[in-house]
Amino acid sequence: MSEYKWACIGCGHIANEMAQAFEEKGRHFYGVYSRTRNKADDFAKHYGINKVYNTADELFADDEIDIVYIATPHNRHIEYILKSAQSKKHILCEKAITLNSEELSLAKAACDNNAVILAEAMTIYHMPVYKKAKEYIENGRLGKLKLIEVNLGSNKEYDMTSRFFSKDLAGGAMLDIGVYALSFVRNFFTKTADDVKSSVKLAPTGVDEQAVMLLSNSFGEMAGVTLSLTARLPRTAVVSFENGYIEFENYNRSRCAKITFLDSGEVLTFESEDVSPLVYEIEDMEKAVDGDETIMHFDFTADVMDIMTNERRKWKVIYPEEINN
Repeated sequence: MSEYKWACIGCGHIANEMAQAFEEKGRHFYGVYSRTRNKADDFAKHYGINKVYNTADELFADDEIDIVYIATPHNRHIEYILKSAQSKKHILCEKAITLNSEELSLAKAACDNNAVILAEAMTIYHMPVYKKAKEYIENGRLGKLKLIEVNLGSNKEYDMTSRFFSKDLAGGAMLDIGVYALSFVRNFFTKTADDVKSSVKLAPTGVDEQAVMLLSNSFGEMAGVTLSLTARLPRTAVVSFENGYIEFENYNRSRCAKITFLDSGEVLTFESEDVSPLVYEIEDMEKAVDGDETIMHFDFTADVMDIMTNERRKWKVIYPEEINN
C-alpha cells in the first residue's frame, strides 16, 4: 500500500488526536492550515509538520498533497470539501461530514467528477472490534437482528456561545454526537431505517439539546437512540439478536465487545490492540485511495445524513447557511 501525504485543515481537539495517531504510525502530517496562523504554527511545531499554509487556497494549490483531512466546525466542511475536490485531492472529513443531505449530494458529485474519494471520519466503521463482531454475526449463530439500544450523552457547560449550542457554528446534539449513535445503528441494520419517530428538547438558541429516537426498517429491525448535551450517559450499546446479544462499552472508541449466547449461556469476549481508533481510519482511507473505496462506507454516511436532516427539519432546527441556500 502506498504512503500518502496528508494535509490538515483545523487545529482543534480532534485534529490533535489525528496528529497523534499519525505519530503512532511513525508519521506526520505533511502540512497544516488554520484561520489562526499562530495555532497552525504551534500545531506544526508540536507535531513535526514541515509546511504551514497562509491560506486554504495555498494548501489546495500544493500538488504534493494527496489527502486533505478536514477538522473544522461542521458549517465550514462543504466549502473545504468542494475546494479539495476541485484540486484533485482525496478527502477525509470529520463528522458530521456536512450540514444536510443536499450538501452531501453536492459534495459527492464534485468528488466523483474529479475522481477523488470522499469519506467521513467515523471510527465505528474501521475499528477491529466491529469487524470481528460482524464475523460472528455473519456465521449465523446469533440469528436475526431484533433490537439495538444505544446512547450518548455528555454534560457540556450550559454556555449558549459555545460551539455545542451555537446555531452559527452548527451546534446541537444531532450533528455533534447523534452521528455516532446513528452510524452505530446503520453499521448493524440490514438496510437503513425507513420509519423514524423522535422527541426533542431545544436549547434557548434553538438547537437540539437532547433527543430520543426510535428507528425501524422493513426487516423488522428496531433501534432506540438517546442523545444529550446536558445529561451524562454511559457510552453503552447493545445489539440484540434471536439467539444472543453483543455489548459494547465506550462504543464510539470501543476496544472490547462481549457476546452472550442464549442457547448455551456462553460468554465470549474479544479485544483489539491498545492503539488510537484514528489509526484505523488513516489505514482504511489509504486503502480506499489505493482502490478499495467501499471500505469507507459512504453509503452508510449518506443514510445517516438523510435521517439527521429529516429529523432536524421536523424539529425546525435550521442553520443560517441552510436558510441562505
